[in-house]
Amino acid sequence: MIYNLLYPLADLFSPFNLFRYLTFRSIAAFLTALVLSFLIGGRLIRWLRSKQRQGQPIREDGPASHIMGKKGTPTMGGLLILISLSAATLLWADLTNRYVWIVLGITVAFGAVGLSDDYLKVTKKNPKGVPGKVKLGLSVVVAAIAAYFISQASPPALRYTLALPFLKDVLVPLGLVGFVIFAVLVIVGTSNAVNLTDGLDGLAIGPVIMASIVFGLIAYVVGNLVYTNYLYLHHIPRSGELSVLLSALVGAGLGFLWFNAPPAMVFMGDTGSLAIGGALGGVAVVTKHEIVLAIVGGLFVLETVSVIVQVVSYKWTGRRIFRMAPLHHHFEQKGWAEPTIVFRFWIIAAILSMVGLATLKLR
Repeated sequence: MIYNLLYPLADLFSPFNLFRYLTFRSIAAFLTALVLSFLIGGRLIRWLRSKQRQGQPIREDGPASHIMGKKGTPTMGGLLILISLSAATLLWADLTNRYVWIVLGITVAFGAVGLSDDYLKVTKKNPKGVPGKVKLGLSVVVAAIAAYFISQASPPALRYTLALPFLKDVLVPLGLVGFVIFAVLVIVGTSNAVNLTDGLDGLAIGPVIMASIVFGLIAYVVGNLVYTNYLYLHHIPRSGELSVLLSALVGAGLGFLWFNAPPAMVFMGDTGSLAIGGALGGVAVVTKHEIVLAIVGGLFVLETVSVIVQVVSYKWTGRRIFRMAPLHHHFEQKGWAEPTIVFRFWIIAAILSMVGLATLKLR
């Protein structure tokens, strides 16, 4: 909104030239989201606590330490991320940019699905919330609509294609249906992967912040013709504007982490995890870096695979591979302290983020 209001005045008043620079607006979005989350965080948590006398219902089959140590902590803290992220994006992004509206739409819609799930968990005192098939169905519909609009906004030469990392000019044609199906798998898969990772204080938001920084850089690079020519990347005109949204996500994520650091004052719940995972998946589809997302978000992949392996192994053999799934619970059961798991998983996420970022140069 600020950009659209002040950009036309740059020719009349030179200091307004600042608003033409994507880097300036990305930094401004980061600071806006961070400050806003600090300003409203305490009040929002107190309000959530007043509405949730018993806090988030804790699964009885979960680790014993969670039943006592986390009982009474309110959920729906993802609202803090959504409010800060949305406000900062609307203030500093170019609101004529279709990619911004598509990814922001995914984020808010997935957040609404998660919010309804969290609401049922709290009001019904049931940790299951919205039935899984309903939640998945709604997510697939939202992702499919977003995928179609992304394809129509993409350059004709790149439309309905999959770009492969490490290869300069290779594009795999998928067709409209194939592209939509693939994009749905990326967006919904990332959303649920982040959701599975969100099991310990600060565990999910740290890697999300790292992935957001990497994809903010990727969006900036692929949206700039000079950089794409130099790095032999596929140019996506105007996709650089997504770096403003991702900078806002980094600021909102850091603000949330202030309150979610162990011991957490609030949980993000499905409201936050589904939303921010969907946002990352949407940006990956727009920038044609879906496979790179699997590298950068490798920690989320590991957590998801651990659940799949556990379920398949138990159904086929009656035996469990891990003491408990997702993977972070396995290490809890082995006696690792919660902060130890969180920090070590963050280190893994940081390494994978650097590996994913390196793919920009390896062609």
